[in-house]
Amino acid sequence: MAQRERPTIGIITGSGPEAGLDLWGKVLSRNQAALKEKFRGDLDAPRTVILSEPLLGLSMELERNAEIVWASLRQTVAAMAVQADTFAIACNTLNWFAPQIKAMNLPAEFVGFQSVVADWLQQSGTKKIGILGAAAVTEMGEWSAYRDLVRHAAVEVPANAPALHELIYDVKRLGSADPTLRPRLLELIDAMDADTVLLACTELPLIADIDTDKTLVDVTDLVAEALVRRSLASQELPSGQQAA
Repeated sequence: MAQRERPTIGIITGSGPEAGLDLWGKVLSRNQAALKEKFRGDLDAPRTVILSEPLLGLSMELERNAEIVWASLRQTVAAMAVQADTFAIACNTLNWFAPQIKAMNLPAEFVGFQSVVADWLQQSGTKKIGILGAAAVTEMGEWSAYRDLVRHAAVEVPANAPALHELIYDVKRLGSADPTLRPRLLELIDAMDADTVLLACTELPLIADIDTDKTLVDVTDLVAEALVRRSLASQELPSGQQAA
């Protein structure tokens, strides 16, 4: 079957901008790995659109800012949906709005973090997992994008959630190169009983180059793989069809 023009991948970022760059970098790496010896360089890199909206940073306190965050995200999503074929939001917390986004009936496919993580759990057979993320995420309550994970596995939350929330703020404020950040993350990881820990905040993979015996699951990388898989599969589909 003849190849079609390469679909466009979209990345919505702003909470935080560095996390959007991280997702883009992982999309590039996953794309090259998927193409293997067929990869020729620039011509085979995915067409990518990135929209960064600073107001989305209010999602760190989602319960207090849900209305203004959704107004900003809705506009950003609408703008993205006419520029990309498939897109994701580079923020675990913002994926709480996945049902509202899907209800918009957009012309582009939205790849939600929750579905990607659920697929990974099913494929890996993992039965117990620790979760590290912003306060709204790790409370596993009404405002958590991952509140339904308990249907797939036993979920351990951090013992010191305020320290984790502050660490995430400091990654945004100080930048991922700051030398004080990694020891704090390692302390939080080592305090968990679970052998597998889900990095459910896009800031945490930026400082996850640490020495630990636990298996760290980078949700950002799982999403990058899903975006690339859909993009490459769409090249082989007749016009008007989407990859599963």
